Order: sequence, then structure tokens, then C-alpha cells
Amino acid sequence: MNSDTTLGSVVRSEWLKFRSVRSSIWCVVVTFVLTIGLGVLVTTVVRVQWHKMSTINKLTFDPVQTSLVGIVFAQFAVGVIGSLFITSEYSTGAIRSTLAAVPNRIQLIAGKLIVLVSCMLVIGEVASFGAFFIGQAIYSGVVPTASLSDGAVLRTVIFAGLYLTLLAALSFTLGLLIRHSLAAISIFVSILLILPLILAFLPQSWQNDTVRFLPGEGLGHAMTSVQPGPNLFSPWMSFGILTLYVVVLVAISTSSFLRRDA
Repeated sequence: MNSDTTLGSVVRSEWLKFRSVRSSIWCVVVTFVLTIGLGVLVTTVVRVQWHKMSTINKLTFDPVQTSLVGIVFAQFAVGVIGSLFITSEYSTGAIRSTLAAVPNRIQLIAGKLIVLVSCMLVIGEVASFGAFFIGQAIYSGVVPTASLSDGAVLRTVIFAGLYLTLLAALSFTLGLLIRHSLAAISIFVSILLILPLILAFLPQSWQNDTVRFLPGEGLGHAMTSVQPGPNLFSPWMSFGILTLYVVVLVAISTSSFLRRDA
């Protein structure tokens, strides 16, 4: 047992793991490509087709949401990053040596979360702001643009990065609970993609009451929209609920991690 281990040393060790694991690096690249690349593709198409759009579509057009459309796909990439940050150690058996070096399990999880959340916050915000600025530059002179001087626009772009960060943390907790990469990623994808499809078969009134609580279709959509739909929570309320989901799952997964063998 290493009694000299500190949280700072754990964070440094986990940072080294994060930037040295090839799968993490590739997923970070994919996150940027999806967030910015798809944003560029969609905004370019909108610019080309703008003169053909109907008056109603032009009046209801949202230049922010179209710039950030890549978030819809990038959310799956960050889910893989979060899950693999813990499950890769189980798949290789490295978790045993990790626990030998850091016997304090709470300290270990805290270190991993600090690294994951910090890295994903930077990655998410850079990708979101990059997609926004490039999208507005493409629209300039042809399509109405949005400005960060508008508080609602600034909030939306910031929340887009926070949304990706919270999803990575959410996926990490699933990985910590399940300890299997494919299973954890499958559940994460099911929550974001399959569950909304299942709820679509419910009566409309039930959908209005339940969809707003979903991490992606409800909370994520509200966080990344300048003006969320009438059946969704406000952006700030959605941010609070999604954060609560993560906090609760961190507590549950950490408690499970403390009770079981490596």
C-alpha cells in the first residue's frame, strides 16, 4: 500500500493515461470533426439554399442551432471517451496495478473525474465555440447571423460544451458500474438514441411529460437551443437536472466500486 499517494499525484497519473491512450486521442479528434465538420457542412448547405427557403422558414431560422448541429453526433464520441477512461483498465487488467498504486478508491475516482471533466470541458467548449464562429462566418453576408453579445446565444454555446462534458462524466459512471466497454457504451447509446424512440410510441401527453427528462432529447436539446420548445425545461433547469443525474450516478457507482473487488 502506498500511503504517500496524494490527489495531485493521482491527477498527474490519470492525465498521463488520458493523453497516452490511443483510443482517447482518436475519440477527441472525432469529437472535433463531428462538432465542427458537420456544422460547416450544414451551414454551407443552408447558405447555398437560403434563397430557395420559404418566408416562414426564414423567419423561424436559428443560426445558432444549425452551427451546433454536430453536437448531436459528437455526444456519442464523448460517451466513448468517458466509458473507456475506466473500462479500458478492466479489459486489460490494469485496474489491479492501478489500485495497488492508489489503494484509496475515492481518491482514484476523484482523480479520474478531475482529469476527465477538465479535459472534456476544454474540448467541448473549444469545439462548440469553433463550430459557432465558423458557422456564423459562413452565413455572413447571406444568412442572418447571431452574436455572442446576445446573452441567450452566449449561454447556448457555453452550454453546448458543458453538455458534452456532462455526457462524458455520465458515461464514465456507467463504465464504472458495468466494468465492460461494449455494455457501458451500448447502454449510453440506448439512453440517448433508443429510449426516445420507445417513448415516441406513448400518447402525446405522456411524451410531453417524460421526454423533457431525457438526457439527450430533452435536457440536451434545451441546453443547446436559444429558445427551447414549450414542452422542455429552461436551459438552466435542464443543466441543473443533467448535473444532478451525473452527481447521483457518481455516488452510486463510487459506492459500488468501494464494495466490490477489482
